[in-house]
Amino acid sequence: MSRAGEETTLSDYRADTGRIVRWLPVRRHHLLLVAWTALWFVLVVPNGGVSWHYLRQGEQLLFGGRPGGGLSLYATHPELQIGPVSLAAARLFQPFTPATGQLLAEAAMSVLGLVMLTLVGRTAALHYLGTGTNHRRLQQRILVAGLAFIPMWIEVSVRFAHLDDVLALFFTTVAVHSLARGGSWAVAVWLALAVDAKPTAVPFAVLLLALPRGTRRGPFLLFCGLVAGAWLPFYLGNLGSVSAAKFAIPNQPASSLRWLGVTTPGTPPWDRPAQFALGGALGALAVWRGRWPAVILLGANARILLDPSTYTYYSASVLLGTLLWDAVGQRRLVPWWSWIALLALYGGTLFIPDDRARGLVRLGFVVLSTCYVLLWPAPGRKRRGGRPRRQRLAETSTLHTPALPRPRRSAEGTRAASWTALPATHPQ
Repeated sequence: MSRAGEETTLSDYRADTGRIVRWLPVRRHHLLLVAWTALWFVLVVPNGGVSWHYLRQGEQLLFGGRPGGGLSLYATHPELQIGPVSLAAARLFQPFTPATGQLLAEAAMSVLGLVMLTLVGRTAALHYLGTGTNHRRLQQRILVAGLAFIPMWIEVSVRFAHLDDVLALFFTTVAVHSLARGGSWAVAVWLALAVDAKPTAVPFAVLLLALPRGTRRGPFLLFCGLVAGAWLPFYLGNLGSVSAAKFAIPNQPASSLRWLGVTTPGTPPWDRPAQFALGGALGALAVWRGRWPAVILLGANARILLDPSTYTYYSASVLLGTLLWDAVGQRRLVPWWSWIALLALYGGTLFIPDDRARGLVRLGFVVLSTCYVLLWPAPGRKRRGGRPRRQRLAETSTLHTPALPRPRRSAEGTRAASWTALPATHPQ
């Protein structure tokens, strides 16, 4: 092959996969999402870190030996609705000054959002492996959905700096990716870490039902053991820790609860258990109907439907759910639900002045999106050739670089390869 011929095929290969440089797992849509994230970070960071002081207070109480800390943390400070894994992660920023530590934490959490977009792209590629899916179109879908996801991710990671929500959603995303790769034990570990970071991730554990029959018992027991190992020491160390589960927050006028007839000024005692039960039941129904990519969206919907508060960072979990549904659960090029969620939940907060109207919009989004993902006819996912899943995964065991043909000597004595024979790689 001539040098000119080699340059032509290399160019074709880069164009087909969307890579900027063939030996780097960086594609054009990655750079666009990085730039979009950096823009939102710069815009929000001057007014960021609204809740970061809770993380600093919690990690100092847990690890600093202060009175009322240690295993009595949740008994004496029930307002710290933060998992021990998140407090341990917050400890990593303790050596820095408060301002520097906060800035570094916000930057790290923003980067995790980009990592999650990459993982969702790879999950979608694995899910549709062998179906003839156009990976360039899949990359475009990730890009368009990611443009909607990033503003809400910056809201939770920078403006509010909720490390617990960030870690819970990140670990859940890794669990989803492990599920798509055919894992079982890893799914249990990541889901347990999500619950240990933030208890609101409990409904996401329904993803364990998506494991093949006959392989669920062990991972489920591992999940329960890891969750118990993180939380039980606090309850055994101080029985008053149960008060943290009863911590009440005001029932805001814009909450969906108001439209459901709940007008009490605070959190009803049944509210938190009802969130977990509803999210888990809807997720189990989605798995039963073969729509496990909707589990995260349904669990998040249950939270914003029944939670008495309306903080905008709650919507980050919804946007992760719509991102997974748009990328994995359906094959439309335009990820409508990600943008509908952004406009309804974030745009509604900014541009709808009436509290009851905002609550109605939240309620409407939950009802419509839940009915859609559960009841709307799903497109088929026919595979070509009917190869076993284990074989298909083995053929693409590396996602960064496709299997390259063995280089051969050209007539000019240079190393050359038949790049035109390369298969299309997966979007990230």
